[in-house]
Amino acid sequence: MAATTHTVTNQPPPLVGYDVFATDPALTEGVARYVADSRQGDAREELGRLGQAAGSAHARQWGEQANRYPPVLHTHDRYGHRVDEVEFHPAWHRLLGHAVTAGLTDAWSRPDGHVLRTAGFIVWTQAEAGHGCPVSMTHAAVPTLRAEPELAAVWEPLLTSRIYEQELRPAAEKSGALAGMAMTEKQGGSDLRATTTRAEPLAAPGEYTLTGHKWFCSAPMSDAFLVLAQAPGGLTCFLLPRVLPDGSRNSFRLQRLKDKLGNRSNASAEVEFDGQTWARRVGEEGRGIATIIDMVAATRLDCVSAAAAVMRQAAAQALHHTAYREAFGGRLADQPLMRNVLADLALESEAATTLALRLAAAYDADTEQDRHFLRLAVPAAKYWVTKRCTPMVTEALECLGGNGYVEESGLPRLLREAPLNSIWEGSGNVQALDVLRALRREPAALNAFLTEIGTARGADHRLDRAIKGMLTELADLEGIEARARRLVERMALVLQGSLLVRYAPPEVADAFCASRLGGDAGTAFGTLPPTPDLAAIVERARPVLNR
Repeated sequence: MAATTHTVTNQPPPLVGYDVFATDPALTEGVARYVADSRQGDAREELGRLGQAAGSAHARQWGEQANRYPPVLHTHDRYGHRVDEVEFHPAWHRLLGHAVTAGLTDAWSRPDGHVLRTAGFIVWTQAEAGHGCPVSMTHAAVPTLRAEPELAAVWEPLLTSRIYEQELRPAAEKSGALAGMAMTEKQGGSDLRATTTRAEPLAAPGEYTLTGHKWFCSAPMSDAFLVLAQAPGGLTCFLLPRVLPDGSRNSFRLQRLKDKLGNRSNASAEVEFDGQTWARRVGEEGRGIATIIDMVAATRLDCVSAAAAVMRQAAAQALHHTAYREAFGGRLADQPLMRNVLADLALESEAATTLALRLAAAYDADTEQDRHFLRLAVPAAKYWVTKRCTPMVTEALECLGGNGYVEESGLPRLLREAPLNSIWEGSGNVQALDVLRALRREPAALNAFLTEIGTARGADHRLDRAIKGMLTELADLEGIEARARRLVERMALVLQGSLLVRYAPPEVADAFCASRLGGDAGTAFGTLPPTPDLAAIVERARPVLNR
């Protein structure tokens, strides 16, 4: 009789069959903090359903399939007719359809809408991140379209609908629609004023034809796109529908799909406008950047939320694996050095989630003070949270050892996804310079930011010292541009520290302030000052399977 050598032992159960929302205290407590008491029950029920779906075996399988079978470009049909369509695996449509049905493209029409949507976006992105791109842009297009009430009356009900329709048809024949964005050009990158795409006015008011080439067109299967082009009056924003009102296809030439590091389930394309491409003006001529800036700000908040989601899922995988895996005579999670690493990952994840929800709550409040606060807080948060994502996911992968390096674990996909949100919607330097621009031009923004962090003054001496150091940086404007990253990092850390001191358990706030603000840690994860509280931090963050 042959010996049995393949008995499986000391392997954790799959991290499936759990509620992604309910087992994340930073998320559940944040929703409870900002959602009105009268709507708490509905919020928990809604996000609980989404959390159960995100933690299901089906959602995990959809995410794997959508990335294993990436989108395919079809420029022509079998007869040679131009079609310019992108084919997706059915799993992509299931993921995207679930997101739309869950209301992740609609934050604008209901109370507490941004907090609920941001929480849901963090939850559902943990199932698969790539389809979050069209979800984000569809949501973010709404405030920009409101600059043109006639267009908003047609498109806003479709973009905020909970009905997912993947077929391309005229807007009048659809119950739901998706929006994309095409701003970046090969010669300009983030320098939008270098746009060379031309817009020629037609006889009908507000109608134009476009000629040009966009280097990055996100989610090219969408029903409509916001684009920038040079009109006679200067750089202008336009809405470009894929299907014209008479049912014919607009001239929208997909040249190729980008072969990306990660985010492979989502299509990013180069697209050409051939002079017959029809578009409607959004806002005034020459006010393109001012018109589209609300969309950019909303998608930047989603970059923070998506990075927080990737970080949370990476931490959850590491916490789950080490809770079951045994080595050197005991559970990995109980060993002091591994506990230090896990606690550090949990701190980073909680700080990111707490900050994302605070930004969302400011959107919901929509007071003048909140708008000024967001002007600085969004680019600072976008800079820092997205920067922290890649090293954190790398460390989480290492907690699984060789198992984490294997594709089936899901960690390699998270690692490929991790740099994305730092690059999209303006890379690190763009965010840092945007903070400087706000500091120079909008003094009310700094006042609002200082008021926000000032509510936590006196609660922790390390936070107080960090605030003082930040103010010293702000007072010295000599050579500030070369120091912009240093300044913005400090601003983001102080903001995170102030939030955790106010809202997190004492052990979480203390460890964060000691390591991130007090200098009592090394540069790698797992170098927290060792205290008995680390076990509580780890246990707080650990996901629990349904029993």
